[in-house]
Amino acid sequence: MGISVDTFFLELNGQGTLQAQIQQMIAEGILSGRFHVGEKLPSSRKLAAHLGVSRITVTLAYTELLANDYLTAKGRSGYFVSQNAPVPPKYSPVQKRDENVDWDTALARRFSDGDVLPKPSNWRDYKYPFIYGQADRKLFDHANWRLCAVRALGHKDFASLTGDYMDQDDPLLIEFIARHTLPRRGIAARPEEILITMGAQNALWLASRILLNRNRTAVIEDPCYYALRDLLNHSDCKVSPLAVDRDGLTPDALPDETDVIFTTPSHQSPTTATMPVDRRHELLKRARELDAMVVEDDYEFEMAFLGSPSPALKSMDRDGRVIYVGSFSKSLFPGLRLGYIVGSEPFIREARALRSLVLRHPPGHIQRTAAYFLSLGHYDAQIRRMSKTLARRREALDSAVEQYGLTVAGRGIMGGSSLWMSAPDRVDTTKLAKKLQSQGVHIEPGASFFNGLHQPRNFYRLGYSSIGRDRIGPGVKLIADAIRSA
Repeated sequence: MGISVDTFFLELNGQGTLQAQIQQMIAEGILSGRFHVGEKLPSSRKLAAHLGVSRITVTLAYTELLANDYLTAKGRSGYFVSQNAPVPPKYSPVQKRDENVDWDTALARRFSDGDVLPKPSNWRDYKYPFIYGQADRKLFDHANWRLCAVRALGHKDFASLTGDYMDQDDPLLIEFIARHTLPRRGIAARPEEILITMGAQNALWLASRILLNRNRTAVIEDPCYYALRDLLNHSDCKVSPLAVDRDGLTPDALPDETDVIFTTPSHQSPTTATMPVDRRHELLKRARELDAMVVEDDYEFEMAFLGSPSPALKSMDRDGRVIYVGSFSKSLFPGLRLGYIVGSEPFIREARALRSLVLRHPPGHIQRTAAYFLSLGHYDAQIRRMSKTLARRREALDSAVEQYGLTVAGRGIMGGSSLWMSAPDRVDTTKLAKKLQSQGVHIEPGASFFNGLHQPRNFYRLGYSSIGRDRIGPGVKLIADAIRSA
């Protein structure tokens, strides 16, 4: 029995080459059990005409599947599902068991009750996705990333692909960060002072575990990155939230018992405020008086398309008390989970040892792929392309916000990829966000960024990294209409 050609179709935004998509389509049909052993595939000519691709593309896909034993060829009769093709598993859902464990007693700690900012998995289906921190596939350099990944799979890089670095990192990636990335922020560091992390969140966790204990006090910004606050709340330390103003954290307000200061001076999260240079010096002076450490999260510094970014706090540090955290998540893509932490050698030694206890090191192949992407100039080219696009989107967003009378609570003076907004006090933006979903609009409620039980409910964030410029105006109008009717 033959498999109908109508069974096959290519997705509009399918990933990979046409040949790879056809291979995947047939393999998935076999693995799912839809295509059975002995069934005949459509001829290459017929399938090519149906899919609108060249015949050689289908032939190459069939040949690859033949080599992998998914298909078999029978003379001039065509291609058939092979007897040796993987057998689809027979799966029967496991019935829920009656458990006798009292989990309220068994769980020594709980980590699932923190603030979370929900990001719908289908956000790309929204017509107006004002989402923050997600990659725009139109701006990402797929072709060169793929080439770098293939190069990292080669024989020359076999050790980086398969080896166990133990507690070390890819030397090419470390060298690029030391020679190119950090100098742009005014930071000079030796390889012994740099550690690769699984993104900024992993770096913040390492810093908190090393610098804090139950007898020490951590100061955080209010509002701040909600995952950092939850992380510290589980660290057994004392957490002291400190309200930020339009210039960020206020050094004079730091309590005398402060041991570690967590701050985002270049681009405050989420208000986008930039700390002036004079205040940065004041912060370092106050930290010196308190003999406190400072953890600087320098996220989104690459997105300074409205002006040159201010020098990093770490570049002004003469005491070695600033721990610097950087990440490629916002500038490349969040799924990469690759960041770095910079500090004095004694600190990095402890961070390296702690990291090795938990995950040893980030995957070597990912590190080497990123190293090639960075060192061959693809990263800088992507940043320039993203900056130009974000500048145009920001202009459109600023214009629409003014046109429809929305209130901006904070806008990055250097750039960035979001605006921090406020609605009238009577508006609960969590409810507003749910209402807007039915109109294909996604906004991010701001309550989770604030500390305490009485979180302000009228703030929200508008990201513009993943929404087309032509959709910004109509989307903002829908938001303004919803706020007026709230």
